[in-house]
Amino acid sequence: MDKTLAEKVVGKMYNEDWFSQWLGIEQVEVKAGYCVLRMKIRKEMLNGFGIAHGGITYSLADSALAFASNSHGRMSVSIETSVSHIEQLKEGDVITAVAEEVSLSNKIGIYHIAITDQKNKKVALFKGTVYRTSKDWQV
Repeated sequence: MDKTLAEKVVGKMYNEDWFSQWLGIEQVEVKAGYCVLRMKIRKEMLNGFGIAHGGITYSLADSALAFASNSHGRMSVSIETSVSHIEQLKEGDVITAVAEEVSLSNKIGIYHIAITDQKNKKVALFKGTVYRTSKDWQV
């Protein structure tokens, strides 16, 4: 089965993304303008309250933003992001980020990323805006 452009771009990005690999992020689904990622909360990801550090859900969502926004084959970089944490997470929780394209123009892309836990309960909401460069991915 031939890989799509989106799968090729995200595969290349992930192979060179040591941070996402360190987080233990796995790719669940990738297509143009859309990405689903999953990871498990580990002990070293907890803060002093014994719950997942906010940077963990932010990082998962940021990776989903990067993969979804680059999946069209044009290099894109974030220019504005925000996250709202809704529920706390504990060690062992499995979280999933779903990045969906809301708007796409020649230069700007806007994405919403919902993060849910293993019970499919929303735990964080993320919004990202990217700048689309004029450079294409060579895959």
